[in-house]
Amino acid sequence: MNEPLKKNAWYKQPLVWMLIAIPLSAILGGISMIHLAVTTEDGLVKDDYYKYGKQINLVLERDNEAKRIGLRGSFDFTPDTGVVLVQLASNIGELPDSISLELLHATRAGLDQNIQLVMTANKGYHGLIKDLAPGRWYVQLTTPQWRLNGELQHPGQTQLVFPNN
Repeated sequence: MNEPLKKNAWYKQPLVWMLIAIPLSAILGGISMIHLAVTTEDGLVKDDYYKYGKQINLVLERDNEAKRIGLRGSFDFTPDTGVVLVQLASNIGELPDSISLELLHATRAGLDQNIQLVMTANKGYHGLIKDLAPGRWYVQLTTPQWRLNGELQHPGQTQLVFPNN
C-alpha cells in the first residue's frame, strides 16, 4: 500500500533553478552595469559647469553680433569623402581667413569634432571631417567675434543654410 517516495536529485527540481536564476540574473546585470560604467565616457557633465554657465552671456553676444552684421551662409558636406564647403556673406566687413567648425553630437560628447576651415580662392571655406555617427548634430561656425548655429540629421541631410530661422 505505501509505496516509497521516489526522491529526485536537487538539480532536477524546477523550483531550485528558479531560486538560483533570480539572484544570478541580478549578479550578471550588476557586472554588466559596472562594465558599462568603467568603459564608457560620461561626457554630459562639464567639470567647470559654473564657469561655463557664467560665460553664456558671451556666447549670446556672439550670436547677436552675427545678426547685427547680417551674416548668412551655407554648409555642404560629402559624407563619402568628408569634404566640407562653407559659403559665407556679410553686410559689412571682411570675412576672416579661417573659421572654426564645431560638430557637436546631441547625446554623445565623445564624438564631437572641431575643424579649422580655411578660405579658398573662391571666397568659400574648405575642410575635412571624420566619419559622422548617425543621429542629430549641432553645427556651429565660429570666430572670436561671431557664431552661427544649425542642426543636421545624419545620415540623410548634407546641407544647411545659416541662419536657419
